[in-house]
Amino acid sequence: MQATASVVLEKAYKPTEDEPFMNERQVEYFRNKLLAWKEDILRESRETVINLQAETENHPDLVDRASSEADRALELRTRDRQRKLISKIDEALRRIEDGSYGYCEETGEPIGVARLDARPTATLSLEAQERHERRERVHRDD
Repeated sequence: MQATASVVLEKAYKPTEDEPFMNERQVEYFRNKLLAWKEDILRESRETVINLQAETENHPDLVDRASSEADRALELRTRDRQRKLISKIDEALRRIEDGSYGYCEETGEPIGVARLDARPTATLSLEAQERHERRERVHRDD
């Protein structure tokens, strides 16, 4: 009963730039956000497995079969992307545990609450990410 009450209270909380960066409340907010996101992905994956197992029917019509195979391939690609996302979520949770969460891997500066709220797995500040993308674009054009 106690855990449910704290989750409800924390859902009303939104971190702001006005409070100390990565204070206890913010850390707990992002930990809960990452854990909930991971659980949603895992739940969807379980549902996908169930749906794929249930949809093993053989379609006599070639168009239906092709459509079914295309849907299946798309679903599997989506699950693969989500598997990689779970890995990033786990890395973010490890950073929370070691105290480096929320700080840019390149500069060591705070990433920013708004960016972390929008992308909780971010490892670079907005400026460092933009520099990274510019370098990537330059090398891609070569």
